[in-house]
Amino acid sequence: MYIERIPNSNSPPAVLLHESCREDGKVSKRTLANVSKLPSETVDNLKILLKGGKAVEDLEEIFKIISSRPHGHVAAILSSLIKLELHTLIDT
Repeated sequence: MYIERIPNSNSPPAVLLHESCREDGKVSKRTLANVSKLPSETVDNLKILLKGGKAVEDLEEIFKIISSRPHGHVAAILSSLIKLELHTLIDT
């Protein structure tokens, strides 16, 4: 995916999110979204992300984890320990 600016006569350029694809052995491009209405800073950040860059340098400065709940395998094991009352053995 990539962002392309398409010039329009007598109006601002269209800013489109494109995807390259193959159809019948030929390379073509498909428009996924028109992002012309987004602010230019947002479009520039989107370009950085599409090239594999980072949107935020230090995620811990922006987000603070107050609490987290167990999920997936951890939740399954924890609920099994509680049902079998094995947590009393582990505590001692």
